[in-house]
Amino acid sequence: MESVRAVLIDIDGVLTVSWQPLPGAVEALREVREAGTDVALVTNTTSRTRASIAGALADAGFAVSAEEILTAPAATAAYLAEHCPGATCALLNSGDIVEDLDGVTVMSVADGGSGPGTTADVVLVGGAGPEFDYAALDRAFGHLQRGARLVAMHRNLYWRTDEGLRLDSGAFLVGLEQAARTEAEVTGKPSPAFFRAALARLGVDAEQAVMIGDDIESDVLAAQRAGITGVLVRTGKYLPETHRAASGTPDHVIDSFADFPVLLRELSV
Repeated sequence: MESVRAVLIDIDGVLTVSWQPLPGAVEALREVREAGTDVALVTNTTSRTRASIAGALADAGFAVSAEEILTAPAATAAYLAEHCPGATCALLNSGDIVEDLDGVTVMSVADGGSGPGTTADVVLVGGAGPEFDYAALDRAFGHLQRGARLVAMHRNLYWRTDEGLRLDSGAFLVGLEQAARTEAEVTGKPSPAFFRAALARLGVDAEQAVMIGDDIESDVLAAQRAGITGVLVRTGKYLPETHRAASGTPDHVIDSFADFPVLLRELSV
C-alpha cells in the first residue's frame, strides 16, 4: 500500500460499546489525528442521526464532528436518490433517523400507517429493535408481495452492548428475502458503494486508506475487496469462531483500537 493518508473507523465495538469508550480509544484517536491522518467514522448504526452520534461520542471524550461521520442512513439517502428517485419508502427501523434520510419520502411500517390500503415503492430496513414484531414484519411482507423493492441499510446479524450480543435486523432480513422471493439491495457496509463514498469524502485512493472494524466480514474483508487495507480488532462483536470461519484473512489483527497508533506508524514508514 501507499503511505496511509486516511483511516476509516467503525464506531460501535471499536471506539465504544453502548456509547462508552473502550480502554485507550480516546487517546488512540487523538494520536491518529496528531499524526496528520484524516479520519472518517463509518458506521452501520441506524438508531441515531449523525448529529446525535457526534454528541454521544463527544460525551464519551472523543473530539469528532458530524461531518466526519458516514452512516448507513446517510448512504441510503444518496442511494435512493440515485436509484429510486421520488419513491415512497416504508421504513422499518428502531430509532429516529429521518433527519439523515434527506429527500426521502418515508412512512413507518411499525406504527401501522402502512396497511393494506397504502402502497410503498420500497421497503427500507434499518436496525432491529422492539419495532420488529410480527405485525410490522407482516406489513413489510405485504408491500414486497405488491411489488416493492427491498433495500437494507445493512445485513448485521448482531451487535455487542454492555449486556452482551443483541440480535440485529440481518436475521429478519433473511426471512423477508426468502418469503418474498427477493434479494435486498444493501446500502451500508459491506456495500462497495459505501466504501467508495467514504473514500470520496476523504479525497483519497483505496491504497492510501485503512479500515478498522470488529466485524470481519462487513468491515474488514469488505474493505479489502474494495482495495482498502483491513484491520480487525478483537473487541466489540469479535468472536474467535467467526474469525476462524471467515471468508478471507484480515491484513492485520490487533487486540484493540488502542494498539492502532503503533500499527499506523509501521504502515506509514
